[in-house]
Parts: sequence; structure tokens; C-alpha cells
Amino acid sequence: MSGFLNLFDRTLAVLAGLLTAVLLLSVMGGVVSRAVNRPFSWTDELSGYLMVWLACLGWMIATRRGGHIRIRVVLDRLSGTAFSGAERVIQMLMILFGGVIAWKSLHLIWTNADIDAVTMPISTAWMYAPLLPAGLVTMLQALAELRRPKRPATPETSAI
Repeated sequence: MSGFLNLFDRTLAVLAGLLTAVLLLSVMGGVVSRAVNRPFSWTDELSGYLMVWLACLGWMIATRRGGHIRIRVVLDRLSGTAFSGAERVIQMLMILFGGVIAWKSLHLIWTNADIDAVTMPISTAWMYAPLLPAGLVTMLQALAELRRPKRPATPETSAI
């Protein structure tokens, strides 16, 4: 299982890097085309889609790395048993959150599947598609962490 998760994490990172490069090219293409007074109509819309995908990829990467912002002022003061209980509640809420996002994204994808983007020959459902894997990754990661609650690394000891 560890090998699969490592491959998954690397794949997310590579996809994020590739989409960042495509986003940069799209924005540059839009700027240059406007500068020569021949604007491409599709660069703004493509950039919007890519930003949504990148935000969801970043969400999944941060979820997998345990890198989301946590307000720990209360959690850090809890003893072992109290901390474990609070952490379990947090993970159960994350399971619920991920499940709701994944479930609602199915509705958004379905209802937008037959609507075309304004300047590109694709469905607007692609704007909502990355919410499904992001919700599922959040839910599955929280399920894994629910089984083994641990204190998150402090900023001084965590590797970035």
C-alpha cells in the first residue's frame, strides 16, 4: 500500500507542476496576444479552469502531507486521551466534509455536463470535476488518520 501511496503522491505533484506550466503559458499567451492587438478569446477561460484544478490538486497534496492549517492552541494543551478524542472528532468531521464535497460534486458535474464552455469546446462540468477526487482524498485520508491519531508535527520539527 505504501508503494501505491508514494506513486499517487508523486503523480499529484507531477500533475500540479504540469498544470502550473500550462497555466503560465495560457496567461502569457493571453498577455502577448493582447499586446499585439490580436487577443485569444480562450486564454482567460482556460486559466480559470486550470486554477480550479490546481487549487484542488494543492488541496489533495496538502491533505496527503498533513499540511493544512490547524489552529492548535487548544489541541496542544490536551493530554493523550483528550487529544486522541478531539483528533477523532476532527477526523470524523473531515470524513463528513470530504463525503459531502464528493457527493455534491457529482450533482454539479451531472447538471453541467451538457453546458458548453463559452470559448472552448468542452463541457463546464470540467470546472467541477476535480472536486470529486479532492473530496474522496480528504475522506480517505481522514479515515486513515482516524485509525491512528497522532500529534501533528510542530513547525520547528516539520520538514517542508
